[in-house]
Amino acid sequence: MTIRKTSQQPDTRRSIFLNLSLFQFLCFVRRGVFYTFMINYLYSLVGESATLTTLLGTFNMIGSSLGQNLLWGKISDRYGLRAKLILTGESIAAIAYFIVFQIHKSLINMQAYFSAGLSLIIGLSILEFFWSMSDVGWAALLTDTTTTKTRGAIVGALNSIAALGRMIGIVFAGFLYDNGNGFSSGTIFYIVIGMLAVSATIMWITSRSTQKRTAKTEELIIKDAPETSARSDNGKIYKWFLLSLIVIIMGTACVSQIFLLFLPLTDGLAASAPEMSLILTAWTLGGMLTCLLCGRLADRFGRMKILFASFILATLTPLFYGLAPDVLTMAFIYGLNGVSFWTIQTVGFAFAGDIIPEDRRGRLLSRYNMVVALSWGPAGLLIGGPLADLQTKRLGLSDHTAFINVFYASAIIVTIGTLLFAVKVAGSKQKAN
Repeated sequence: MTIRKTSQQPDTRRSIFLNLSLFQFLCFVRRGVFYTFMINYLYSLVGESATLTTLLGTFNMIGSSLGQNLLWGKISDRYGLRAKLILTGESIAAIAYFIVFQIHKSLINMQAYFSAGLSLIIGLSILEFFWSMSDVGWAALLTDTTTTKTRGAIVGALNSIAALGRMIGIVFAGFLYDNGNGFSSGTIFYIVIGMLAVSATIMWITSRSTQKRTAKTEELIIKDAPETSARSDNGKIYKWFLLSLIVIIMGTACVSQIFLLFLPLTDGLAASAPEMSLILTAWTLGGMLTCLLCGRLADRFGRMKILFASFILATLTPLFYGLAPDVLTMAFIYGLNGVSFWTIQTVGFAFAGDIIPEDRRGRLLSRYNMVVALSWGPAGLLIGGPLADLQTKRLGLSDHTAFINVFYASAIIVTIGTLLFAVKVAGSKQKAN
């Protein structure tokens, strides 16, 4: 079987990496600015329902997953589109954000606050269906431009840049939120639209670079039998990897929205908006520093060992949320949770890239992106939100006690996912080797 593989010029490769770095930075500044306090803003609009609040991330995930798996992944593989998908996705998102805000603003002016909240949930979810083409293009482009030996280090470096961008975005969000006025007045929306325009420009430049780098190719001859066997083994491992990752991410992410609601409770830390920004910044800072190291460690010592360490940390940190006596202690604990999350993101992506066949990257990375997207809201909708509401509205427990119990449930779920990973992924990988 003959496979044509692209050979890249060093200067072009550096140019692409620089553009990817700038794009990654802006992308996470934007996320930090927009989504840090969106949960709190939405919570105030929909009658302070934790379950309804999680619908935003849930519908976002559904829209994104449908787009990636039904359309964009197949298009990416069939036509070899990477940077152009990102460029198109960013451009559509900028227009869609403007439309969503205009509808939301009209409903706010009519004092239809519940409907205004629903407009954000529905509008941003429709936006994600089209914007998800950017996620497919990004994942495939990053995998195309890295190798097994360097993938961990490069993904780690990019995730470190992403964490820095998110941290800066969170700091700005603490000042822009202004008890919801930052959203209702449109300030945050227009800042995000501006950054999307810049991101689209960067990807336009990158698309020109990726066209130039396809000029030279080299052929690799691979025997059919070993390739078929390797693909079969990797296919099974990949399926179990995704399944175990689903359980782990559901466990870690089911407390994401609950944690944001937990911080300002008067019978807890009673954290102000700037103090919440400090805690969330610590989470990102922990991840930023870790990304620089974990990718290289994974390249040197193996993906499995580093993933196991991150799973253990993800299990332990939620157990201490309710014990933090002050903001600084909580920032330290949540910073360790950031270490685990970003390590899973970095090494998990590198592991997926190692075992996915080149000709199916768009489709299979779409499935990986879908699993990671569970952290947007479905975990909160299916586990965190209902579990919290059950305790407060049915059992009469205080918000403080109910939220802490959700943290305990998180640790149990992550433990189950880790055991599944150990038996079905690490065990199978060891046998295959």
